[in-house]
Amino acid sequence: MSKQVIAAAAAGLLFGFGLILSGMTDPAKVRAFLDITGQWNPALAFVMGGAILAALPAFAWARRRRTTLAGAPLSLPDRTLIDARLVGGAALFGVGWGLSGLCPGPALVVGSSGSLPVLVFVAAMALGLLLSRRFLAPRASTLA
Repeated sequence: MSKQVIAAAAAGLLFGFGLILSGMTDPAKVRAFLDITGQWNPALAFVMGGAILAALPAFAWARRRRTTLAGAPLSLPDRTLIDARLVGGAALFGVGWGLSGLCPGPALVVGSSGSLPVLVFVAAMALGLLLSRRFLAPRASTLA
């Protein structure tokens, strides 16, 4: 097994464990965070803040490197343009997140339990990914 596969599996397991530990695999908890006029639960804000604090040193380190720890080429996104495609994708993500209480990471974790509604969500998410790759032209990698 390659170093990249082992690193990806370890990162995925760590991420999944963190989602479970923080309670972010509970759609009700996520919807409670989004319900600012009702029984608002700020737990997700603390999880996001912790993730940002953990990611900052990693991104600073990555900016100084040309390769990953496994030796693969490393490039960070360089796009800053806010266009209709970005806004539309963000809106679609937000509506799906608000309605279901799940985003891709937690959906995969919860889907591993065999929950039929979550498996339908994951299948719809995969179909959306395939359709976007089929019908949307890839973006240029340079700044617009």
